[in-house]
Amino acid sequence: MAGAHHKVGELLHHTPRSSTAAVDKAMSSPSSSYAQHHVVKERVARWRRALAGRFWPRVGSLLVQVAYFLAVSWLGYLLLAQLRFRGDGTRRPRGIDLFFTAVSAATVSSMSTVEMEVFSNGQLLVLTVLMLVGGEVFLSLICLASKWFKLRKQAVHKSSRRVEIHHVAELEMPPAAAAGIDNPTSTTADDETSKSLEHVPDTRLRRDAVLSLFFVVLAILLAVHALGAIAIAAYILHASPAARRTLRSKALNVWTFSVFTTVSTFSSCGYMPTNENMIVFKRDTGLQLLLVPQALVGNTLFPPLLAACVRAAAAATRCVELRETVKQGGELTGYYHLLPARRCAMLAATVVGFLTVQVAMLCGMEWSGALRGMSPWEKVSNAVFLAVNCRHTGESTLDISTVAPAILVLFVLMMYLPPYTTWFPFEGNSSTKDHPKHEEARGIKLIKSTILSQLSYLTIFVIAICVTEREKLKEDPLNFNLLSIVVEVVSAYGNVGFSMGYSCSRQISPDQLCTDRWTGFVGRWSDSGKLILILVMLFGRLKKFSMKGGKAWKLS
Repeated sequence: MAGAHHKVGELLHHTPRSSTAAVDKAMSSPSSSYAQHHVVKERVARWRRALAGRFWPRVGSLLVQVAYFLAVSWLGYLLLAQLRFRGDGTRRPRGIDLFFTAVSAATVSSMSTVEMEVFSNGQLLVLTVLMLVGGEVFLSLICLASKWFKLRKQAVHKSSRRVEIHHVAELEMPPAAAAGIDNPTSTTADDETSKSLEHVPDTRLRRDAVLSLFFVVLAILLAVHALGAIAIAAYILHASPAARRTLRSKALNVWTFSVFTTVSTFSSCGYMPTNENMIVFKRDTGLQLLLVPQALVGNTLFPPLLAACVRAAAAATRCVELRETVKQGGELTGYYHLLPARRCAMLAATVVGFLTVQVAMLCGMEWSGALRGMSPWEKVSNAVFLAVNCRHTGESTLDISTVAPAILVLFVLMMYLPPYTTWFPFEGNSSTKDHPKHEEARGIKLIKSTILSQLSYLTIFVIAICVTEREKLKEDPLNFNLLSIVVEVVSAYGNVGFSMGYSCSRQISPDQLCTDRWTGFVGRWSDSGKLILILVMLFGRLKKFSMKGGKAWKLS
């Protein structure tokens, strides 16, 4: 009995403690769950801020441009397929080759799977429009117009909000205060007005600067195309009988050739309405020298030209927005191609340095090789023309397959480099304000870490094409070799258009049905390989969205 009483006492003694602990736990659980809910809510809000701030706008811009190029390419393909081909139509290309040509023109890549002389004048006009609307300068005009409309819409919205708030304030304001507003000596009204309008001048200045820059770029675009086409046509008609004979033998109109070539050169495409590209004009140094400035100002030297034109327009018109654009540059307008003066100078110096190295190597190694049979002046002119076009226009006066492998490797490097690659040994602009790294959500960092470097993507594309063309790599190794595939892939990525071509004479087991054609090396690939190269051209045209990839990979 004593033991039983003792156990009952212990049970009664521990019961209050256990019930108290249970009550405390029940009371504390709502607070802990609330804290967890608050943490989850903060994480979701951080994700939303990160997505709305920098991630989604960039993804949206990428999707818009992908849709733009696909829509333009598909429309171009439909027009090319509907229009009549030159001749009796026996050389009509296949559908995949027509679509490949449309994508190549829209992405200004000039990779070819068909001979250009099968296209009629109407189809050449379609290709001209595709190259024009796919060029970087034209696309930047669209971006400037879109930015101006957004700024204008924001200004109208803010103005309507200010008017609405002002009317509401007048309705709710007592008569004495309302009388004070009508008093012109009232300092309170002036203070309120200045506070409400303090952001208007900056917004208006930026909007006007964007509009002025739009007209400057538009003037450059129109002037280069008009002057270029007129100069080429005048040169052919009055100074180059050989060029006239060549065009006459190919049934090409002089003005069709001039406009097509000017648009192709300035947009950095590289298509020519002749099968041989510029090889048929390799002795015509005058035509080459007319095209070299257009290729430079349409690509690597466009920022220096734009900066000079903006300064000239500001000096001539004395507009406040243009003078501020000269002072602030891209920070005011957000225009990617408007670089600071020092950067423009170093960019021009870098371009000259690259050209000097390439011309020296071409003249030193190919003087008695690929350049043989020409006069010294013609050799130098061809070397300069080829050096300029490997970044990134792609017009060629030589058969690239006959060039030394060392020069081919240099060309591959030049095609890989972005157009505004600059040797800039100065410190970066300290006024550039980036978002702090800690504000970026962990999930966004994880998504960005999955983006590979450009070389990694090129390696994947080369491997994929080696898989699709593996049978031809075994059966025809002199034509289908790794270097030829690398040149083709990097040329498509850089939107250049250089190609090693294909020669029936290099076949180990000659095919009696094989005929040489003036097409690129990709013209001999399978349909799967052509589709992969279409992806490469689109990826290369939109590579600005993935240039910062691969930073999450640490090699040491």
